[in-house]
Amino acid sequence: MSQTDGFGRRAFLKNAGFTAIAGAVGAGSTFERAAAAAVLEPANGRYDFDTVYNRVGSDCIKWDKQIKDFGKENIQVGMGIADMDFRAAPCITRALQERCQHENWGYLDTPPSYIDAIVKWNKKRYGLEINPETLVLTNGVHPGIIAALKAFSPPGSKVLLTTPVYDGFYSDLDFCHLKAEESPMKLADGRYSIDFDDFERRISHDTNVFILCNPQNPTGNCWSPEDLTRLGEICLRRRVVVLADEIHCDFVTKGNKYTPFATLPNKDIVANSITFKAASKSYSLAAMKSAWFFTTNPDYFARVKANNHVELTTLGMVANRAALTEGEDWLNQVVEYIDGNHEFVESFVRANIPMIKYTKAQGTYLAWLDVSAICDKINAKELAAAANKNLAPGTKPLTAEAMVERHCIKHARVQMNPGSNYGLGGAGHMRMNLATSRKLVELAMTNLANATART
Repeated sequence: MSQTDGFGRRAFLKNAGFTAIAGAVGAGSTFERAAAAAVLEPANGRYDFDTVYNRVGSDCIKWDKQIKDFGKENIQVGMGIADMDFRAAPCITRALQERCQHENWGYLDTPPSYIDAIVKWNKKRYGLEINPETLVLTNGVHPGIIAALKAFSPPGSKVLLTTPVYDGFYSDLDFCHLKAEESPMKLADGRYSIDFDDFERRISHDTNVFILCNPQNPTGNCWSPEDLTRLGEICLRRRVVVLADEIHCDFVTKGNKYTPFATLPNKDIVANSITFKAASKSYSLAAMKSAWFFTTNPDYFARVKANNHVELTTLGMVANRAALTEGEDWLNQVVEYIDGNHEFVESFVRANIPMIKYTKAQGTYLAWLDVSAICDKINAKELAAAANKNLAPGTKPLTAEAMVERHCIKHARVQMNPGSNYGLGGAGHMRMNLATSRKLVELAMTNLANATART
């Protein structure tokens, strides 16, 4: 890769004003060093998450797309899309290197050891019993959910969501020609809860599916057994199938607990559901395109499987199997590290940024920031209305939160995702990804503190 294509890691970071980190990272392009480097094993049993692993020049969305969209001079810290900035777990890199020594890439016959790894992982980590005969591989949680939507929701029908919720669900609904029926959650003292009365009121004759996000992206809720049971009871009574997206399940902060929907004691509730999971969040393997879903309901299994077309890649399977069989210690340490990032952001915001509010998430590696004071201060609604007058026909209108995104990029060089992307209830918020070096988290928060002080 040329220095022009990759921007040059040292040059980029120096231009961004973060010389100390640039020196720690070193010179040369990402791929020149990666090709020559040995697998980085832990020192004294501890993995290094503090050293910045710069991804600029790797064509990643989190950094390179933001640089392309907003200019490299305006992006010092990318904190948008939900993947991690850390080096992969050494067991993954080692497994990939070993497989690449065999220089043939013919068709893959999925080995039973991969299915076995998934089943054992869920049993060991979550106490979740999965019959291998009821587990289906897919190329990602999105393809799996789309297969289920096509099985249960005719075009034009409604799908129930508790909002704010992961914006990717809306694209899945659009792809299947479905309508979102949004049930806004209640917000009190920085914590969200489900409005069960509103949830049930929104179920109509053409509502066949509810997509559950557990833990909830972007609000960070880890739903309790009582919450899940109540949702399950409503859906069972009203003949609504539960699609449980539990991809963020490994990221639970101290004092909180993830409850798999499939472990609820009411077997009828569980049989009215399909669970979707992957190692892609836990080990940052989104590019490897591998996930799975399962259900105890034979009818649901057959209907969704009929819509699921999967073509796993050899390297995707190798990476995921290595993660599930050898990577637990790395994962435990990264979860602990990210918990510390949550703690840091909550305390820093409280002490230094009065225009932002943040209550530590129960789960996920995402911080859901209340920026309503910034919206008001910069007249974000008026700015959006003025900008929308000049939009080309068919362009998605800008929101107040999109103007806050632009403001933070311009004045703090920090990119975050606008809360309006996440449906009803997302107004006045931004989503910040904390799965990165604490040095970058501290830099981002310091930049935001200085920018808001000048606002």
